[in-house]
Amino acid sequence: MTPSRPLVMGIVNLTADSFSGDGVDDGAALEHARRLIGEGAEMIDLGAESTRPGAAAVAEDMELARLLPLIEAIRQDSDIPISVDTMKPAVAQAAMAAGADIWNDVTALRHDPTSPSLAAALECGVVLMHMRGEPATMQDDPQYGDVVAEVEDFLLQRAQAAQDAGVARAKIWIDPGLGFGKTADHNHALLAALPRLCGHGYPLLLGASRKRFLGPALAPQDRLPGSLAAAIAGARAGVAAVRVHDVAATIQALDADAAIRQA
Repeated sequence: MTPSRPLVMGIVNLTADSFSGDGVDDGAALEHARRLIGEGAEMIDLGAESTRPGAAAVAEDMELARLLPLIEAIRQDSDIPISVDTMKPAVAQAAMAAGADIWNDVTALRHDPTSPSLAAALECGVVLMHMRGEPATMQDDPQYGDVVAEVEDFLLQRAQAAQDAGVARAKIWIDPGLGFGKTADHNHALLAALPRLCGHGYPLLLGASRKRFLGPALAPQDRLPGSLAAAIAGARAGVAAVRVHDVAATIQALDADAAIRQA
């Protein structure tokens, strides 16, 4: 019997502004995606606009120019589920038409008033993420009374709003948004509370990979041990998927942890 573990979503950043230093240009993006799929990724997440702290916005036409050729090229190779990390409804609509499957929205469908109804019409998967503030300012002294309760309430409210707009409950994922308007202590509290956040019937996507709170003094590429620790914590809490830069290492760690738990 194969031990259960979260799905592994590989990250393809189509911008040089990525916090993790793994951004690829148009010429290398398909090769990078193929490598992640070859390493065993079960999902791919494409992002053409950086949402790192302090990031500047990207024009819609630029986002589309980066995303659509890559989606079409991946679709010629593979039927792997493709997630598109965008807050713009027009980009999400064009991406789904090109062959993507999931709309991963860091604003939880709040960026545009038409987003919830469009998500319902597209009938795609939807990831609703918690973010305090905007990418440009979200790390400017974020404050919470009870970070777990506030993130939990927000995610449940946004999930209900999506359903009220016609999105099927089975299509909705939630993401606590580690690093998005949160201090290291906030992020650690949310990781500790993952069993609670996983208890509402929505699959949870965990995105901790290479984030600053895992090793503030380290370069992003040197945070693999912390990233694996977070992924294992997520697996033990029952998260549905982990969004990662290092696919092969994450699968090895998760498979080993699953085998230990099964034994």
